[in-house]
Amino acid sequence: MNTLLNLLINGLSTGMLIFLLASGLTLIFGLMSVLNFAHGGFFAWGAFLGVWLFTVTGNFLLSFIATVIGGMVLGWIVEKILIRPVYGNHIRQLLVTLGGMLVLIELLRVFWGSNPIRAGLPKWLEGSIDVGGVIFIKYRLFVILVGLVIYVMILLLLNKTKIGIMIRAGVDNKEMVQALGINIKGVFSFVFLLGAGMAALGGFLLGPYSGVIFADMGMQYAVLAFIVVIIGGLGSIQGAAVASIIVGLAGAYTAYYYPDLSLAVNMLLLIVILLLRPSGLLGEKGGV
Repeated sequence: MNTLLNLLINGLSTGMLIFLLASGLTLIFGLMSVLNFAHGGFFAWGAFLGVWLFTVTGNFLLSFIATVIGGMVLGWIVEKILIRPVYGNHIRQLLVTLGGMLVLIELLRVFWGSNPIRAGLPKWLEGSIDVGGVIFIKYRLFVILVGLVIYVMILLLLNKTKIGIMIRAGVDNKEMVQALGINIKGVFSFVFLLGAGMAALGGFLLGPYSGVIFADMGMQYAVLAFIVVIIGGLGSIQGAAVASIIVGLAGAYTAYYYPDLSLAVNMLLLIVILLLRPSGLLGEKGGV
């Protein structure tokens, strides 16, 4: 029973990290119809920037906030330079953002070198807690909590705020929103910055979770995020959340019981879901 519960916590925490990356990706695609392969670069930069800030300041919460802001600034730069010139052209988006991902990875090597870097934890998140004889690692519980809070905040943003109404309206009909005098490009930029900030946060949280960070982690997790977005349904935040949890749990249990399938389980999930429901679990065209 202890093993099953620990695998459950491991899977949920991994799923929440994936969700932070995939949610921004699905928002960007749902509103902007942008295939952004550079998204994994924000994730990797969040990891390196967060670890560096925590090493320098020793303040985990300050590093947490600064990493999100840094991710949003990086997202603003990428959106302005790379994305705006290729709106509406998926082939160019694919090529430009893939090139952007490679540039971001190489810049990480320039600033921090090619070797993996150790990521530490603050004292208050070290160790574990005993609940009825079951041991839970504090940091994994913290990651789950952060993921849940971010999920609720995104839902509130989309459903209870004026900017959320504009985002959902823009998903349904960009031309109509623009005809009403709303700056749809500004809405686009906000969504892109929000997605980049969440991706950077995911990278920051992954560092202490895995113990080490490395430059190519962005590419690795970008592929995983695209799998999650497709499984959940393009443009659906709820779908991204459900798919992230499924992928996280499947990975945790498969790695423990059937290690030989651990690398293939995500692709098998993708194939099965697309065969049964081509639009994804909660996917509707343009839905959020």
